[in-house]
Amino acid sequence: MVKKVFIVPHTHWDREWFFTSSTAKIYLLKDLKDVIDCLANDIKYHSFLLDGQASLIEDYLKWRPQDMDRVKKLVKNKRLILGPWYTQTDQFMVSAESIVNNLRIGMQECDKLGGYMNIAYVPDSFGQESSMPQIYREFDIHDAVLYRGFSLSSASKSEFIWQGEDGSEVTVYRMACGYFIGGVIDETKLAELMTEEPFKTVTLTATTNNLLFPNGSDMAPIRFDLPKFTSKLNHANAGKFIFKVASLEEYIKAVRQQNPLLKRISGEQDCGKDMRVHKSIYSSRADIKQLNTKLQFYLSNIMEPILTLGNYFGFEYPEQTVNDIWKKMFKNAAHDSMGNCVSDRVNEDIEMRYKEIQDFATGLVELTMREISTRIKNANHPITLTVFNSMPVIRNEVLHYTLYSPSRTFSIRDIQGSNIQFEITNIKDVTKKITDATIQLDPGKQIYHPQKVYQIDLDIECTQIPSFGYKQLYLSVLPDKECRLKRMVEGKMIENEFYRIEVNDDGSLNILDKSNQYLYQNQAILEENGDDGDSYNYSPPGKDMHIFSTQQSYKVYQYLGKLKNQLIINFNFKIPSNLTKRAQKVADTTMPVSLEVTLTKNSKIIAFKINVDNRKSKSHRLCINFDSEIVTKTSIADMQFGTVKRQVVKEKELTLWRQETDKWQEMPISINTMQSFVAISNNTRCMAVIPQGVREYECIGKNHSIMRLTIFRTYGMLGKKNLLYRPGRASGDETVVTPQAQLQKKLSFEFALKTLATTYDQSSLANEVKQWDTPLQIYEYAEFLNGRLTFPFNPVKRKYQEELSLFKLESNLVTSTIKTVPGTKSYEIRLYNPLFHEVGGKIVFTQTPKLVKLVNLKGVGQSELLIENNQVVLPKLKHAKFITVYCQF
Repeated sequence: MVKKVFIVPHTHWDREWFFTSSTAKIYLLKDLKDVIDCLANDIKYHSFLLDGQASLIEDYLKWRPQDMDRVKKLVKNKRLILGPWYTQTDQFMVSAESIVNNLRIGMQECDKLGGYMNIAYVPDSFGQESSMPQIYREFDIHDAVLYRGFSLSSASKSEFIWQGEDGSEVTVYRMACGYFIGGVIDETKLAELMTEEPFKTVTLTATTNNLLFPNGSDMAPIRFDLPKFTSKLNHANAGKFIFKVASLEEYIKAVRQQNPLLKRISGEQDCGKDMRVHKSIYSSRADIKQLNTKLQFYLSNIMEPILTLGNYFGFEYPEQTVNDIWKKMFKNAAHDSMGNCVSDRVNEDIEMRYKEIQDFATGLVELTMREISTRIKNANHPITLTVFNSMPVIRNEVLHYTLYSPSRTFSIRDIQGSNIQFEITNIKDVTKKITDATIQLDPGKQIYHPQKVYQIDLDIECTQIPSFGYKQLYLSVLPDKECRLKRMVEGKMIENEFYRIEVNDDGSLNILDKSNQYLYQNQAILEENGDDGDSYNYSPPGKDMHIFSTQQSYKVYQYLGKLKNQLIINFNFKIPSNLTKRAQKVADTTMPVSLEVTLTKNSKIIAFKINVDNRKSKSHRLCINFDSEIVTKTSIADMQFGTVKRQVVKEKELTLWRQETDKWQEMPISINTMQSFVAISNNTRCMAVIPQGVREYECIGKNHSIMRLTIFRTYGMLGKKNLLYRPGRASGDETVVTPQAQLQKKLSFEFALKTLATTYDQSSLANEVKQWDTPLQIYEYAEFLNGRLTFPFNPVKRKYQEELSLFKLESNLVTSTIKTVPGTKSYEIRLYNPLFHEVGGKIVFTQTPKLVKLVNLKGVGQSELLIENNQVVLPKLKHAKFITVYCQF
């Protein structure tokens, strides 16, 4: 039977790699102009796929707006094919809301030009995360053209059904041998083309007589003579193959018409047998990974909800500003940029984008909190502290905050007059800095001008903060006098209501969980070893040297207080300075490490901070180990919308690796990532690690009960060949040195630990972690602070109530985000089930909404929810399911 070969012309455009995005943009102008000219002038040239990412055409038209009409005509006629993404995102390291907004904004930008390709096209991202089928379906996408992560051993055919963690399904049309196979063709062998590799595999793995022939490669220009080349192929393969320049939509339609019987596969797809997925890229450039972790939490957990509170009070939702912030995140989320498998120059650009995002986002939040808090009635209190809660649950937390006071002694009270407990940790006189810069728009108005101003760091206990709302507090000045601050003293033990922690003689920790009196011994052991890898993969050196904190000298101190107790363990690590010294077993340099352990009043989470002076060593890795003392075959990690159980060891794959290493692109290691926590659980206990920097872990030890969290790793090359974990050719470019990736500077990383006297599935761990990653926000206002610290505003009327809650969630469902529907006074609350059984619940409103309904990710209504007594009952969600609740006021 004659087979049809669908030639799909495309380019895979890395926005930045070893070249910068600025350089790439210049070449994009040239290459994309060639595409537009060719399509406009050659009607025989069917179409061109612009890599599925709208950011490329946006960049082009910003500098060549004169081509707008031509582009719109080509897009409308499906000649220039755009979207649906904004950028080609990584899937494992970015947040759920980042992925959702990437598709949402990508589709919006394409619609402005005439429409988008309604196919999930992901040619090069390093594996496929198992929330994706549900996300695609919620955007009304049913088909996906994918590449990396799918193994031929689990999916022997190119077309199959992929079922996500929640059970949602999409039809996958895998590019069997990659997106680049048609980029370079030996035109002297056209008759043999389809019978030799890689096209032989393409032919053999197809379920129908329709074959996909992607014609393009990395940053490839359009092939002007493709119609003529297609004629040559047809002539050389007459009677066997018919070649046709086409779109992905036409290829998929042809496959569907033959109605093949498709195999079903399920779960996340991260196998490196047939193509590389770079399983340990999660820890490349730990300093930048940390910025991503903190900012993606901030945008979804704090910025969007706080802006929604502002919208409730009538402040305009800054849609374009928010979209621009997300677009910067998406540029950093592109698979190479997120992996940080790029040159030092590019990493500098990525870091600068994160800094811009941080300034924009925190500025929006600060402005919105100020707009609200300055309008709250305060009975003539000159200094107010407004505590904002961006989660739909009542909160009781101890926060660390910096405020400005006219006196070193003062009280803080709520509207009922109850004293708020706090402890001062540091005081600095900033009188000249503040008072000399105070700006008063009406100099004749009487305002509070203090003679002294102190910058005061303190721990403050915030109690009964209303769900998704705020509570105003008042600072009252007392006669100024010296304050006694907490002092560091020698000591090896701290405790609170839930834990007692002691430092052992070897520097490890014993942690007593008071809820079940279980003693976790020899915890928080730091482990240092070599890294002979590159920007894509960690790989141990052939001759390694593992060094543990239990082998090092140390000193331990403690701070004791009413709200927080802290241990500080200072290690003086002796380690090799480079891989040569490591191979010789010579520890010729020092690496000072400070481990801070903090217990907070009423908190069931143990906070950790690691400070490292890494200025003297290269090509190594630092991890910290926690032993759950639980024997299990799986870990539990959260993903974009839910949780997934992973094998602690890929036993079957490792056996095959050992038998036929030459047939694998990468060793099947069990180094994995998570969104916010990883846990090990049995029927009676559970332990969880909660990173806020690098989110990479591995389960190790005799019974794989130890969770090893990567703190950082360092290396000096973009790409290297013949790694232990990745044999063969180099990934990327082995000529590009990356000295900045050695991170030879002082580093600081935070994470946390939690133990439970229950199984994971009976716990509220996911919600507790969500709160940990979503701290309460405090805004201090006093007129004398206008100038140096805040911009001066015109006076406003104070009319808002002192406490407010819009609604609360009564459920074990986790809130992904709360956001405004632009141009309306309507909100979307996205919720998901983190547990392995069905979960329901309800939302209780303080003001009756006009309408509550479920919508998909495009905002299209699915079903209306009954409002009764200011409450709506939520449907029960299966494991890893999410819903979007639309509320109109």
